[in-house]
Amino acid sequence: TGRGPGCRCRAPCFTASADRNVVDPGSARLVLTVAQPYVNHNGGHLLFGPDGMLWIGMGDGGAGGDPHGNGQNPGALLGKLLRIAPDISGDPHAPPYRIPADNPYSSGHASIPAGARPEIWALGLRNPWRFAFDDSAKLLYIADVGQDKWEEIDVSPLRTPGLDYGWNLREGRHDYKPRAGSTPPLVEPLVEYGHAEGCSVTGGFVYRGSAMPELSGTYFFSDYCQGWIRSFRVESGRAIERREWTGLEAGQVTSFGLDAAGGLYLTSASGRVLRF
Repeated sequence: TGRGPGCRCRAPCFTASADRNVVDPGSARLVLTVAQPYVNHNGGHLLFGPDGMLWIGMGDGGAGGDPHGNGQNPGALLGKLLRIAPDISGDPHAPPYRIPADNPYSSGHASIPAGARPEIWALGLRNPWRFAFDDSAKLLYIADVGQDKWEEIDVSPLRTPGLDYGWNLREGRHDYKPRAGSTPPLVEPLVEYGHAEGCSVTGGFVYRGSAMPELSGTYFFSDYCQGWIRSFRVESGRAIERREWTGLEAGQVTSFGLDAAGGLYLTSASGRVLRF
């Protein structure tokens, strides 16, 4: 919640009421806040992963070009993918969350940078919109919105902590503000496209539903400006069966979703919810 300079992105936790379909507003408990210096790049996607942890995608804080260097700063929560274990005990005196022991900067690990935040799972993100898990293939997909020229989709092993997706050293596969001297190992995007084809990637999900079995394992995504729907599958670290789904008029796609049976949906700026 919250927008604008000086605001803080807040992640509250709620408890369901007795009928399990209604949130009890009186149960709100603040889990995590992150200060936002600018109005854009707030990220904000939250998902519980197949490991039961809460994953949080945070943009770099906004403006342009990451002026505060948040993406590469392990002491900042901005420009990162975070991973925490919220407290669900109901004890108001308990800490709101704990740090998973296998996070790369959790206590007890060797060679942790000074001041590194233990909530961090991965760094080097500009504005992850959105990320997704494919537990069947043990892969993590992150659609990261680019700056001036390149949009990217990163695909990496789900259980590999501490990866650096490159921002603001690189935009997509291309140098942006390269660092003098040695640079950390960077994850190259599996898929990128230039701004002649769109302006802001909207990540989706890997389809594992039963209605379209021939598309099992296919990742869907879109672009907010152009509104096209594209897909690909991952095989041996490569993007194959890349396709643009002509004839679909979705408009400005803001997000994707899955139902309990694995059905795929998307939302558009027109206010529509569409089902594949």
